[in-house]
Amino acid sequence: MSAVVDAGAIRSWLGLFAEEVGSHVDLLTQLDAAIGDADHGTNLDRGMKAVSGALATADAEPGVLLKTTGMTLVSTVGGASGPLYGTFFLRMAGSASDADSLDPDAFAAALRAGLEGVVARGRAQAGDKTMFDALAPACDALDEALASGATFDDALRAASVAADAGRDATTPMLARKGRASYLGERSVGHQDPGATSAALLVATAARALSTGASP
Repeated sequence: MSAVVDAGAIRSWLGLFAEEVGSHVDLLTQLDAAIGDADHGTNLDRGMKAVSGALATADAEPGVLLKTTGMTLVSTVGGASGPLYGTFFLRMAGSASDADSLDPDAFAAALRAGLEGVVARGRAQAGDKTMFDALAPACDALDEALASGATFDDALRAASVAADAGRDATTPMLARKGRASYLGERSVGHQDPGATSAALLVATAARALSTGASP
């Protein structure tokens, strides 16, 4: 495959994610108000604004940009979102190492490493009603599509579709992790805010990393 994810592509992805988080602040806050502290949207928006500032003038390989993103989120985002998203990007950075660019398989491996970081940090499993429920299906779909010979664009779209389905599937779930778990049965019937922002992360990757995307 000729598709590559270089520093410019990573910057575009994270910039687009920051924009989408900003556009969905009210939704994320509303979702979190139902089963959490009502701060997921504002916290993540603040963190991604800080990330955009940190990356604005950065001229480095993908791993450095991802590490900068992770460290910025850990230091600026409160609650569970900072450590979880921060760990996600730090693990992605570790997988990317010092490569100048990532081919589709290397990007998929980095995304998987990020997911494993989320699991290590939050101990979440499928069905716990967390961001894992959107990220894990996305990683699986991306791996499966690439293994079947799909183009990177099609594989990313498949990952986004899977993330959206995982997000939607959290609504009837009983929360077993985080503050939402304190609500017991009252957590049922509410879409998880973390899974919602995670689906936005995958959707923006599908848009920004497409071979037809504007630089």
